[in-house]
Order: sequence, then structure tokens, then C-alpha cells
Amino acid sequence: MIKTFNPDYEQDIRQKLEHQEYMKLVGFTVTKIAVGRIEGELNLTQRHRQHTGFAHGGLIATLADIVAGFAAVSLVPKGLQVVTAELKVSYFHPGVGDKLLARGYVLKPGRRLNFCEAEVFEVREGVAPLLIAKASATMATITPEDRKRMVYNQ
Repeated sequence: MIKTFNPDYEQDIRQKLEHQEYMKLVGFTVTKIAVGRIEGELNLTQRHRQHTGFAHGGLIATLADIVAGFAAVSLVPKGLQVVTAELKVSYFHPGVGDKLLARGYVLKPGRRLNFCEAEVFEVREGVAPLLIAKASATMATITPEDRKRMVYNQ
């Protein structure tokens, strides 16, 4: 069983979600929060689709990144942040359903790195969800000291 170092992880994640403007813009909603595991969904509309009617690959990768990242966030001590160090996405089917379901989970937790996976499913009414993409992600923990060393272009 995976252990969290933040007993308030669920509350902290919900607070972070309030400031996730990109998630709001695309319409992605987190539906489940557990230690090392996050799920969410997005109702597909025309703005999410390519000219072919398929969900944009970048959208699918973004959903995988979001759920893998928040799965890692659920494990780190309060006050630390998580950033994506690496994300690899494999696409199996185009997303043409009514909704996308994304699940992220931590495979191997660590003090500085969390190794995660994410799955994105196409959901259509009356049909079992279809796995359309799988991602592996490395999430790096950022400490306040790390943030002080970072240089930002202003």
C-alpha cells in the first residue's frame, strides 16, 4: 500500500484544483481523489476534436499529465510541489466517444521522484469504456529551496 506524507492531501488537492484555469478551460473535472490515485472526466465537444472528429492528441496527453501529476501530489509532504519531469504517451485508438475518462496512479513513490502511469478511456453510452491511450510519467518533487534556485524570465 502506498503511503502519503500529507494527511490533508485531499483538501490540498481540492484547493489546488480551484486554481487550475486550464482544466476549467477545457472542462476537465476530477471525480476521485485517493492516496496515489486520481480520476477525472471530460465531456467531449467539438472544441476538443480535430477536423476528423477524433479527440486532439494533445488533449489526451494533457489529461494523462494532470491525473499522473495529482496522483503524485497526493503523496508528497505539505508545502512541496510536483512538476512533470517526463511524460510518454502511447495512443491505441482515436477518441470518438461522448466522454474521456482519465485515471492516474503512482507505481513507485520516492522522495524526489514518483513514477506514475495514466490511462485515458473513451466512454460511450451503452458500451464498455475503451482504452485509447496509456502514459508513463516521472513526477519530480520541488522543494522551497529548489524554487529559490530557479530562474524565471519576467
